[in-house]
Amino acid sequence: MNLSNLQPAEGATHNQNKRLGRGEGSGKGGTAARGHKGAKSRSGYSKKIGFEGGQMPLQRRVPKFGFKNINRKEYEGVNLDTLQLLVDNGMVTDTVDMSVYVANRLATKNEIVKILGRGELKAKLKVTAHKFTATAKAAIEAAGGEAVTL
Repeated sequence: MNLSNLQPAEGATHNQNKRLGRGEGSGKGGTAARGHKGAKSRSGYSKKIGFEGGQMPLQRRVPKFGFKNINRKEYEGVNLDTLQLLVDNGMVTDTVDMSVYVANRLATKNEIVKILGRGELKAKLKVTAHKFTATAKAAIEAAGGEAVTL
């Protein structure tokens, strides 16, 4: 090793590119490799997402459809087989209300609950909820229970 072959340590230097805009003698002076005029030659230029060079962007060419109903009610569904599982695990004996749904993380306290008819219910339960499907209500009453609408 001598002065003619000294090098910085591996990873010590980052940028090995030619410095732009530092005079004509550097070979990258004048326009600093940005060409002449146009948006890309200006300072502060950044291309917008989806910009297609002034052509109408795809997102604006494609037709929009459908709408979002602002008055839509989102129900948290609880099925009969889930209620039967609670009975089998000994978490519920006779009544099922909002406190049971919240305790078992089937719904949060602010959600509105709808009982759905999947599965079968063998236990006699007094079920309280905001809404019931017809099949769920029939199944609860067939098992000797009661469906109470909040």
